[in-house]
Amino acid sequence: MFSTTPIKVGFVGLSTSGWASAVLGPSLIQPFLKEAYDLVAVSTTSEASAQASAEKYSKEVGHPVKAYFGGTAQIAADPDVDLVAISVKAPYHKKAALPVIEAKKNLFIEWPAGASLKDTEEIAAAARKHGVRTMVGLQTRHSAVIQKVKQLLSTEVIGTVRSTNLTNLVPREWQLWTPFSKEKDLYLIEHRNGATQLHIPMTHLLDTVMYLLGDFVNVTATSSITYPTGTVVDNEGKPTAKTYTVENPDHFAVTGSLQGGVLANLFWRSGYATGEGRRMYMWEIEGDEGIIRIESAIPFPSIIEPDLYLNGMKVELEDSRNGILTLGAAWRDFAENGSQYATIEDAVKNHQLIEAIETSAALGKRVNL
Repeated sequence: MFSTTPIKVGFVGLSTSGWASAVLGPSLIQPFLKEAYDLVAVSTTSEASAQASAEKYSKEVGHPVKAYFGGTAQIAADPDVDLVAISVKAPYHKKAALPVIEAKKNLFIEWPAGASLKDTEEIAAAARKHGVRTMVGLQTRHSAVIQKVKQLLSTEVIGTVRSTNLTNLVPREWQLWTPFSKEKDLYLIEHRNGATQLHIPMTHLLDTVMYLLGDFVNVTATSSITYPTGTVVDNEGKPTAKTYTVENPDHFAVTGSLQGGVLANLFWRSGYATGEGRRMYMWEIEGDEGIIRIESAIPFPSIIEPDLYLNGMKVELEDSRNGILTLGAAWRDFAENGSQYATIEDAVKNHQLIEAIETSAALGKRVNL
């Protein structure tokens, strides 16, 4: 149950457009969370954008929303704010999070919660020091399909799980990473920014694997740069004359053992055009007595739920969630002091896995975690 007093939220990076505006903000102010959360302040990079955001969300929530701009120290110091949500680009995560934690305000931070393992470890250490509760935006755990799979696994309907196999495609039509990218998204191609395919969408999927089946205890990885040169496209998606050198892999083959002995295998690829017959997203979990399969004609991650099959028969869900409802379920779990949402400690574990995958691919050997 929710507490009698709503958690008052200050939101950093909640502008009038973009991911936070389209999904994160709406997920927080859904009617079923009205008793749990109250958006009271926003903070963006400029005074003009902060005022525009405050005006928009004042209308959404039905009362005045304060506007802050610049660094996060101001919104963190607001006595009316209990929790600060941060949705900015990965290179700025640590700089935005530390003043919030030092003010002893609870924290939501979008994945990857830092541009590197070092960043994330510093955020986690500060949170432990100041006794701050954290939630990280690894919301796939809360999708209706994943929650149903968790329930099925608890009944041992497929017997003891022995192996799992996943494949996913990031299609060229997304125009992210490679072989096409918009000018505004070029920060994604620089490894130092911590926003590569491995860092963001691939680890969203790996986090979900570990949530259901257990942590990796070792990994062996092979990676390749299949498209060494990318093309910048304009806002309409049309190629320009500008190109860029791709420095991060666009294909990964990762195998490893999970706690409990499950053998996991992931094949991740990107850059291909979508089309009839192309397998986009497929995940099999095999047990002694049966198999669970998750698949979709839409790549992972998606705001649309994939299809779920148990021993070849489609499982109809009681409720199906889009991205906003899935994030809303995570917010609810946090408000109820649940145990399903990801924390900054999970983010550290995920960054350790990222480093292990990169090390294994570079050295050609198994890496233990």
